[in-house]
Order: sequence, then C-alpha cells, then structure tokens
Amino acid sequence: MNRTRVGKVLNNLNKLKWDVTYKGILIGIAAGILVVLYRLGIEFGTETAVGAYAALRAKPILLLPWVALIAAASVALYWLIRWEPYAKGSGIPQVEGIVLFGMKMRWYTILAVRFLAGLISSFFGVSLGREGPSIQIGAAGAQAIAGKLGKTKLEKNYLITAGASAGLSAAFNAPLSGILFSLEEVHRTFSPNILIAATSAALTADVVSKYFFGLKPVLSYSAIPQLPIRFYPLLIVLGVLSGLVGAAMNKGLLGLGTLYEKLPAVLRPAIALLIALPCGLFLPQVLGGGQGLIKLSENAQAGLVMMGLFLTVKLVFTCTSFGSGLPGGIFMPILSVGALTGGLFGQLLMGVGLPADCLPAFCVCAMAGAMASSVKAPVTSILLMAEMTGSLIHLLPVATVAFIALLTSDLLGVSPIYEVLLERIRGNQEDKQHKPARRNTLVEMPVEMGSPVDGQLVRDIPWPDGALIIAIHRGDKEFIPNGNTQILPGDYLVAASSKQRFEQMNQGLMKLCRTP
Repeated sequence: MNRTRVGKVLNNLNKLKWDVTYKGILIGIAAGILVVLYRLGIEFGTETAVGAYAALRAKPILLLPWVALIAAASVALYWLIRWEPYAKGSGIPQVEGIVLFGMKMRWYTILAVRFLAGLISSFFGVSLGREGPSIQIGAAGAQAIAGKLGKTKLEKNYLITAGASAGLSAAFNAPLSGILFSLEEVHRTFSPNILIAATSAALTADVVSKYFFGLKPVLSYSAIPQLPIRFYPLLIVLGVLSGLVGAAMNKGLLGLGTLYEKLPAVLRPAIALLIALPCGLFLPQVLGGGQGLIKLSENAQAGLVMMGLFLTVKLVFTCTSFGSGLPGGIFMPILSVGALTGGLFGQLLMGVGLPADCLPAFCVCAMAGAMASSVKAPVTSILLMAEMTGSLIHLLPVATVAFIALLTSDLLGVSPIYEVLLERIRGNQEDKQHKPARRNTLVEMPVEMGSPVDGQLVRDIPWPDGALIIAIHRGDKEFIPNGNTQILPGDYLVAASSKQRFEQMNQGLMKLCRTP
C-alpha cells in the first residue's frame, strides 16, 4: 500500500468520528423504534400468558387445546429458527461475532424472526428476557443503515456496535450502560470512535424509549437508604452467594444447551413450552423475564420457603427455556435470580436484627453480583443497577458485591457466558452466507500494557500473515509507522489485509495486542 493511499486512509479515519456521530443518531432513532415495538409486543405476550394460565387453572378442560396450541407453536418456532439460526438464543454472541470476527448476519431475517418468534414464545411465558434480542435488533437495524451509509468495513462495525448500544439503552432506559456495554462486553476495549458512535446512538434511543415508556426507571424501586457501614462485612457473604448463583446459572444454561443438542431440533421448542405449563399453572410469578420477582424480593412479599422455591424454579426454568434455543435473552432472568438471592439473604438476616429497609439494597447488590459472575462485565453491571433503580447512593456496596462475585466466579473457573456461546456459534458455522468476509478489510486494535507487542519495534513483531500496519494513533497524533517505530501501550494500530480473512487477521492482532 503506497503512501498516497495510506494518506487517504488516514484522512478518512480523521473524518470517521464525525461521520459516525450523525449516523449514530439515525441508528439510535431506528433502533429505538424497533426495540420499543419489540418491548410492547413481549410485554403484551407475557401479560396474555399470565391470564391464559389463570384461565387454565379455572377450567382444566382447556388444557387439551392448550397442548395442541403448544404443538402448533413449537412447529412454527422450529421453522423460524431453522430459517434464521442466528436469531436463536440471546443475540449478544452473534453481535460480538460480527464486530470481532467478521461473521455476517442477514438483518432482514434477523428482524423478522426476532419479532415473530419472540412474540410467539412470550405468549407461553417462557423465562426469557428482552435485552439480548433488543441488542441484536438494534445491531440489525444499524446494519441496514450501515449498508447504505457505511463507507468501510471498519465504519460499518462501529455503526453495528452503536446499534447494539442503542438496543440495550432502549430495552432498559439505560443509555450509559448501553455505551459501556459496547466497550466492556462487545469490543472489550476502549476506542474513541466506538465511544462517539455508541454515545450518539444510545442517547438518541433512550429519548425514543422514554417518549413511549416515560421517565421512570425500569425497576421503579422504592427509595433505597444508604446501607449502614456496620453491615458492610455482610457484603462479602452476599458477594460469594451471588457469585455462586451466577456461576450456577452459567453452568445450567450451557449444560441444558448441550443436553438439548442431543434431541431432534423439532422437539426442543416443544419441551421448553411444555415445561412452562406447570410453571404458569402453579408459580405464575416465574413467567417472563422476572421483573415481578424483583419487586417481590424488594418488598419481602413472600416467606423464606417461597423465596427459596422461586429462586430454584426460576433458575431451572430459565435454563430450560434458554437451552432450547428459543429466541430470548438472559439479562433480566439473571437479575431476577440475583434479586431473589439478595432478598432471601436479607430476610434471613432480618430474623437476627437487620432493619427491613436494608432489604432493597441487598437485592440490588445481589443483582449486580449475579450478573457480574455470569457475564463477567462488572462495570456494566454496576452502572446498570444505578440506571435501572434511579439511585447512586448504593454504588459502593453494589460495586463491592459485584467484584466479590466476579472473584468467586473466577475462582470456580467459570467462563463468561457470552464468550462460550460465541465459541459454540463459530464452531457450528456451516452456512456460507454467515462466513466471514475475506478481503480488503481494516482493523483498529488498541495495544494493552504488558501485551506481546508492548515496547517492541514494528520490524521485530511477528505480524499475522498478510497484515499491514498502515497507521498508528497515539494520543492526538496519527502517523505512518516504519520498521523502527516502537509500539507503546495505548497506541491504536490500524491494520489492512489483502490476503488473510478478516477473522484470522483480527484474531492474530488480538493475541499480539492484548495482555495474556
């Protein structure tokens, strides 16, 4: 690549941050509207399911036609998932695969299956959330816009990431969490261009969402007083407990997924919907994502035995629903299981003198702990609790529990749930339409302190075959490197490839630029 062409690439990169700003606003509007429609549909479906199971309890004779309805819905879900396999499950691993490894998705079939299959599943009250699908819906909407407005592969990746941020923002009315999620979980690194794109999209989507759902936080928690300092030692125990629950959730989700793989694909949705039947008849509180369980935990509306039963059933029910491959997320179910853990622990302590007004704080802390343990995104977990509850005064205890839960999960050898799911998806790639792009790609990769390239000269580094380092961003400066250029921590390398597939080059650069 000659210097004239490199100079042109650098000029385009300088303009990129302003391009992704206005395009991010467009994506935020589109993603916000799509997610609002999805939220309305899922909420309507879950409310209908609760009413339907109440009718079944009152008139058991209706069970026979309900089973027939399950059979019909299962066939429909089977064909929808078969039509677009990338729309099953959470949707977050698929988005990560697109931006990190060059996987492709058909945005139009993703949107169609997400809406149709998600709505069908919600009418049976399966234990799945809206956040993962919302993130993929936002990314799919962004891909449609990026296909028209995106000029390079790099810019399209930024815009898809912005769509994912907008999706989470609109799903939870949590724009800051949406922004941070794109950095901590999707890209797992900081980039100014990603930050600008994600910020403009997430803030815009939040405005759209608030226009339809109002300004109240999603959880509408009652006022949470500051936790007295004398109770802080209890946070260590709560962190361990929520870490164990998050680890158990991971093991269950992945284990049930493996078990379902041994069954014929057409039977998997039917089993999940049949399992929802006794749950809906006898414990309707566990239906859907679990927002009602969170409120129940906060207000101590159930005794210890019932809380323990809700916790066990919700955990197992979520694993059986998600493991089947039904389109749906696990954020809210994980949060509800965490809230039940905190509520159960708090009620036990209330018997030995814990004030009742401390119970909501324990629930919020345990929610962050369970999510940090499962997803391994602690900062996003902490910030999400602040935005969902509308309170910052419990930030220190929430952070304490989140990091103790993360440590517990790491000591148990639990891998991040979305990372494992992504590896499974990549291992099952068979459809040529979903294979990575092969030529003419650009990658922007940050250099972490202690990585293999830290302090090395460009000429001494074993770059991936076919990769060419065409530029380095260092602070406010941007320059073309030569063989004697030393790579420093915090540098952003811009690499081009004319031979290797995007996935291979990207993987090679990540190994070189990230701390082992």
